[in-house]
Amino acid sequence: MTRFVDRFGLWTDDQLKQAHDLVRRIDAGEFDVVRFAWPDQHGLLRGKTLVASEARAALWEGVNLTSTLLAKDTSHKTVFPVFATGGGFAIEGFQGGADFTIVADPSTFKVLPWTPRTGWVLCDAYMGDGSPCPYATRQILQGALRQLDALGLEFIAGLEVEFHVFKLEDERMGLADSGQPGEPPRVSLLSHGHQYLTELRYDRVDSVMELLRSQLIALGLPLRSLEIEFGPSQFELTFGPTSGLLPADTMVLLRSAIKQICQRHGYHATFMCRPRIPNVMSSGWHLHQSLRRKSDGVNAFMPEAPGQDLSDLGLHYLGGLKEHACGAAALASPTINGYRRYRPFSLAPDRAIWARDNRGAMLRVLGGPGQSATRIENRVGEPTANPYLYLASQLFSGLDGMRKETNPGPSADAPYETPAEQLPRSLDEALACLRGNAMLNEQMGKSFIDYLCHIKQAEIARFNLEVSEWEHREYFDMF
Repeated sequence: MTRFVDRFGLWTDDQLKQAHDLVRRIDAGEFDVVRFAWPDQHGLLRGKTLVASEARAALWEGVNLTSTLLAKDTSHKTVFPVFATGGGFAIEGFQGGADFTIVADPSTFKVLPWTPRTGWVLCDAYMGDGSPCPYATRQILQGALRQLDALGLEFIAGLEVEFHVFKLEDERMGLADSGQPGEPPRVSLLSHGHQYLTELRYDRVDSVMELLRSQLIALGLPLRSLEIEFGPSQFELTFGPTSGLLPADTMVLLRSAIKQICQRHGYHATFMCRPRIPNVMSSGWHLHQSLRRKSDGVNAFMPEAPGQDLSDLGLHYLGGLKEHACGAAALASPTINGYRRYRPFSLAPDRAIWARDNRGAMLRVLGGPGQSATRIENRVGEPTANPYLYLASQLFSGLDGMRKETNPGPSADAPYETPAEQLPRSLDEALACLRGNAMLNEQMGKSFIDYLCHIKQAEIARFNLEVSEWEHREYFDMF
């Protein structure tokens, strides 16, 4: 009987060659284990670790995972009735916690520098008949990239990622600390913050920065800079531009890598947008994007005439981003906490506008005449976003603008005063906008949008059941 990969023709010729190269390395005794990692609906890595001899076979046969993983919210609670008729899903094949299969993409293989003799490979999810799993977010981005490829274009993106790193004081591993979710760790600051980009603040955390730099470079990520952000214990990393799937693959590995590296050295890293610590500053994920012509490698956003900020194609792409900004908001900022960054003049965009090199605007256009490249920076994302969905939302929106030749209107030079469509101010509002966006429902599939919204609504329902500290302080003595 033929193997799963061969039976359904799941690899390209290049991937097949890369898989054979990997087998040679396994046979040479380079690794003890290989982690088969799959990015779930939240952009979290799940999977199984196989000893080297088993990993060799699993490259072609895939690794089976229970479909209940597709039913989890951010507390890892199962929010679909998986043992009911149909399993609570809108498609066949998941009832009863049935398996689906993850298959390695050999082009993503890495050696993890922080753990000895350990390989790592990113996987795609398939149904038993070899068809892509309809809830697999990496494949949703692949679908958007195929549409772009048909136009002779490729997607280019660079990442600016803010996050916090704290000293780990207490992991909260007592018997009473478990739960779903469990108690968060107790931490202390590495820096007092509020000295943006000062060398003194950087030097005080140099040991942490060097730890991250050395490990991320060893991992092969395109790291460009390490920066002290404004908030206490807040940092920013920037990464050089890469193409296609690689920006999203980089982001999903980056988050997992930083958390693992920090944990092993007595630190706690978090990509939560706004942690509950005194004087905190919110973290964002700014996505720099452009398109490149495959025929000659030229940036397709470069202006074609004097006085232009973008080419006509770039302006239409920008118009699509602006038109679908509210519908795509839940994909760029998918947590309840992410909407707490909307504060007056906080550099978090509050409306769907664009501007020439203005950090107050949601869409910031950079480059232009005399520059080596032109790009659009979208400042709406939070660092918890599933990168495959965030990037796919950008591509689908931009492609729609290109098809319809959407005009984005003039640059908004006063971004907090310019009348414009307001962005959602809560996750609940953002989900309503996503459900109402016909283009995103068509491109991503209505069943996928319904599936994702069901999971996020389950999180909102759990949040609404909790009595917050604010409520207790506000009302317990007053009434």
